[in-house]
Amino acid sequence: MFLHIDIDSFFASAERSVDEKLKGIAMCVGSRSNLEIFNKKRTNIKLMNENAGAFVTPVFYSDKKKTFENYFVDTIDGRPKIRGIVTTASYEARAKGVKTAMPLAQALQLCPEMVVVPSNYPLYHTISHKMHDFMRAHIPKVEQFSIDEFFCDVSGWIEDDKVYTFAKALQEKIIKHFDIPVSIGISRAKWIAKLATESAKPYGVYEVKDIDAYIEDVPIKAFPGIGKGFQGRLAKHYIKTLGDIKRNKALFYDWKKPGIQLYHRVTGTDNEAINATSDRKSIGISRTFDAIHDVDEVRRRVMIMARHIVYMVMKLGVNPTTYYLKINYEYGIKVKQSVTVDRVFSETLFKSMLASIYKEIALNKGAIKVSLNVSNFSNQHKKTLSLMDFDQDILKSKLSIELQYLRERFGLDIIKTANEL
Repeated sequence: MFLHIDIDSFFASAERSVDEKLKGIAMCVGSRSNLEIFNKKRTNIKLMNENAGAFVTPVFYSDKKKTFENYFVDTIDGRPKIRGIVTTASYEARAKGVKTAMPLAQALQLCPEMVVVPSNYPLYHTISHKMHDFMRAHIPKVEQFSIDEFFCDVSGWIEDDKVYTFAKALQEKIIKHFDIPVSIGISRAKWIAKLATESAKPYGVYEVKDIDAYIEDVPIKAFPGIGKGFQGRLAKHYIKTLGDIKRNKALFYDWKKPGIQLYHRVTGTDNEAINATSDRKSIGISRTFDAIHDVDEVRRRVMIMARHIVYMVMKLGVNPTTYYLKINYEYGIKVKQSVTVDRVFSETLFKSMLASIYKEIALNKGAIKVSLNVSNFSNQHKKTLSLMDFDQDILKSKLSIELQYLRERFGLDIIKTANEL
């Protein structure tokens, strides 16, 4: 028997838990990419990475105080322009049409009275981490799925007919302890419990007792893991609901492992268990900014972001072998490329590979977003690393370890490479 616990409007609820004046009004948390990392002067950037969920992104932050005026409003051609997007909106703001990822300027047109609070990721990570500890103190098996989601297995610990009552009591304990509302889905299947949480929102508990009846008319897009690409694929077979999926078992078995996995998750027959120590599969960072036409400046920013990736890699003690770079340009143009090298990771190797990738995909257009990612960790997938470069790679890796020691002691930007300047 599984519980899926989802924090309602997490970032907004977190802000309300520390500021009573935000309760009961239309408000949202807004954000822009933190561009302080590109400052040529030293900045006090820190890393927060305490949470254990595989989908909980580490966050770089500084202690610099952010306000709506200096964080979201810019002056362009002498006129004020509101920047940023809605990260999380309260239900009062959602009732006026405000949605996640909507530009703040558009959101304020729909809801002029809405209060905008700058994002405070250290606060959100701290609350999430404490809530994870709280749940583990009350439930034997807990998996942190994302910064605001948790799976819990109460099988053999709470009698089935008492799980709903237990969930309601847990919900009340959480709001009493954290002043933050959660919604809880209950089912004998892990992913159906997650789906059930949508039926519970806001601040409710919903138990699915008959999975077949529950999924019959649910649209395929509502199920976790069915993205737009797969929705299009299913539409070609006239599959619109989860009930349609259940009636097309042969089709999904023809699609081998991904299809078979999805079929069993949808029908609640997957038998997937809690993964209390889920490993991170990748490490990434992205930044969005005003259009930059100078290819050297974009390259400089790629190298600065690479240093931050290196810091996280060394902190986690992994050895990524796949490096990925994506650049978004104006007018919807996107270019991306990845490379896999079965070698010992180091800052020198990573930056040199990124420089080569950038040289191939750079365009003489306005770059507006850069994304870096490393994955395919050799400690998770048994690999034979290249022996031809092994001795040199080990030396460069030792240098990266020494740089990490200095950065952890004196700050992430105490040492920069020349291509960052």
